[in-house]
Amino acid sequence: MIVKFDVYFDGEYWCARGIEEDIFTQGKTLDELMENLREAVELHFEEEIERGENISKGDLCEPCN
Repeated sequence: MIVKFDVYFDGEYWCARGIEEDIFTQGKTLDELMENLREAVELHFEEEIERGENISKGDLCEPCN
């Protein structure tokens, strides 16, 4: 499963907004953002994951410029 995000710094928080999925999360640091992003994706796709889809840490890449 590949989910793309627009990642940006709004001056106070790092934010991630799903490009084709209705997912949004934020964090004070990039590490916190990545943790929150993983949780948000897992919650958004909870049913798919229960049916056997896998979201591994490798599926979450570092923010791109």
